Amino acid sequence: MKVTTQIAKHFREIHFGGNWTWSNLKDTLEDVTWQQATTQAYSFNTIATLVYHINYFVSGVLKVLRGGQLEIKDKYSFDHLPISSQEDWENFLNKVWTDAEDFANLIEQLPEDTLWEFFSEEKYGIYYRNIHGIIEHSHYHLGQIVLIKKILQQTNM
Repeated sequence: MKVTTQIAKHFREIHFGGNWTWSNLKDTLEDVTWQQATTQAYSFNTIATLVYHINYFVSGVLKVLRGGQLEIKDKYSFDHLPISSQEDWENFLNKVWTDAEDFANLIEQLPEDTLWEFFSEEKYGIYYRNIHGIIEHSHYHLGQIVLIKKILQQTNM
């Protein structure tokens, strides 16, 4: 089995399930309403903001995997459009799931040698590091989302 197949599997699991932690974005967000997603608990980011933040980097790297340029900037990674309805929330989540599946598919198609090449520019390191960084980053923020969801449920925010 190719390494890229395993990396793609690992990436899919953070989004759709089957990983070590038994925690994934799709199941975690399944019963989150748009009101919960946009409610701020204490001084934390909202769930919607964190989901956007995760997807911002997935979408940005997805462009590179499709042959484009890396155009994302950290300073914009929390700046999402307002979510004002359940439809907005569901449309946004559908984009997240589509981007995640496209990302995983493109990782699977990468020649393994590409993993050891510089990603976009030398200063960003190699593809392997960047793809695993996306996975680690997603897990980190998924943990925050899970905690915020619990806070919102327990405090009826």
